[in-house]
Amino acid sequence: MSLDRTILAFAGVMTLLSVALTLWVSPHFIWFTAFIGANMLQSAFTGFCPAATIFRKLGIKPGCAF
Repeated sequence: MSLDRTILAFAGVMTLLSVALTLWVSPHFIWFTAFIGANMLQSAFTGFCPAATIFRKLGIKPGCAF
């Protein structure tokens, strides 16, 4: 799996996890969902993604976007 697909999968899992935590644990986890969305938005404009840096160091092969 390329870095691009890994990042998309990670973002999807984290978003679904944050929604589940909001529903079943505490409504305050909505801030986690907002943080994930803000991080995805800034990544779209700046091209910098902290998760991409971490996954790259773990040896995930690069893709086109990151």
